[in-house]
Amino acid sequence: MSNTTLASEALAERATLRLCTAGSVDDGKSTFVGRLLHDTKSVLADQLASVERTSADRGFEGLDLSLLVDGLRAEREQGITIDVAYRYFATDKRTFILADTPGHVQYTRNTVTGMSNSQVVVLLVDARNGVVEQTIRHLTVSKLLGVKTVILGVNKIDLVDYSQEVFEDIRAAFEAKAQELGIEEPIAVPISALKGDNVAERSSNMDWYTGPTVLELLETIPVNSGRALELPFRFPIQYVLREHASDYRAYAGKVTAGSISLNDVVSAPNGRETRVVGIDSADGEVEHAEAGDSVALRLADEIDLTRGDLLAAQPRPEDVTEFAATVVGLTEKDLAPGKPVKLRYGTSLVRARVASVDRILDIDSAENDIIDSAGVGLNDIAHVTIQVADELPVEDYAARGAVGSFLLIDQASGNTLAAGFVGTRLR
Repeated sequence: MSNTTLASEALAERATLRLCTAGSVDDGKSTFVGRLLHDTKSVLADQLASVERTSADRGFEGLDLSLLVDGLRAEREQGITIDVAYRYFATDKRTFILADTPGHVQYTRNTVTGMSNSQVVVLLVDARNGVVEQTIRHLTVSKLLGVKTVILGVNKIDLVDYSQEVFEDIRAAFEAKAQELGIEEPIAVPISALKGDNVAERSSNMDWYTGPTVLELLETIPVNSGRALELPFRFPIQYVLREHASDYRAYAGKVTAGSISLNDVVSAPNGRETRVVGIDSADGEVEHAEAGDSVALRLADEIDLTRGDLLAAQPRPEDVTEFAATVVGLTEKDLAPGKPVKLRYGTSLVRARVASVDRILDIDSAENDIIDSAGVGLNDIAHVTIQVADELPVEDYAARGAVGSFLLIDQASGNTLAAGFVGTRLR
């Protein structure tokens, strides 16, 4: 067996952690990500050579590691990253999928996208500025999306002479806000992405800091793939498979929560129950499937099921025509009360309307919340009431969208107006 084969097998066996970086403009996210890629030796030789040449041409002292991330010329010229970019790297301990999100406030919607599938958020702040409005906004979105661990990288600590006092003040403000929001694991690390302090390598400039580097944290934080597994079984039907010649009939989709085994009893719409008699995967028949698996289920009884129907374990979510939710505005077009929309929940697409906008949240203080607002605008976080034309088995948001997430879509243009979270309340 070749060394390449052995290396590939070893890589495949490592756990994968999905993380997201966020922060304000000029907090150094691109340099931070570039530092991670560089120090974990995840950069190809020709890429590194290109960065060296460009850095020298610009008169940059050393390597401008942000060039490893900001690949689009337009973005580099503006000094901002405008879209979510996914990076892949690995260490001896695990592999990583990193979503690098834009920092400008107008791109908060992109940050929602990046965080939605992340287990950890690395939030960058400039040590000279500390916790700012965008920091609090990103913390709020982290809580909304159910992210358990948020690492605060207090970046550019070298520009404040590696001051312990500055770091401790920022950490205190961060932890206070995280506690207020209910973030379970807030962790602060003093770093310099430019110099490499405490990103992947331990700093020799801060004897007062004895905690882990950011990479050490990322390598040791448990990969909580099991949260969705702990929920009851949920299976939104995506396709109905029929083969008349062999009388084959199955229902294809992805297990979004829980697990299913042969002979398990599942509930179908209209109070029907049936038994699973076959589970077909891309590799053939299996006896068990769990959250994240795409399979086709064969049932003991002939039940009239279509795309969008839900097969579930008991207790089955209640079918409702109205529910409370929290939404994040994703478009400059206001989402006004009474507006007819389409709602995408799982594989279902139904007509709906925003019955009321109950509260627009002010990220700094609840005292400044707007009650009974006239609409949800871009990047607004709001509590709303949704009405649907057809009954839906909705349930409270959990496990980073395994259940309880939805989209509101403009009926005319097809544009996504808002991302929503059933039952989620920040206050």
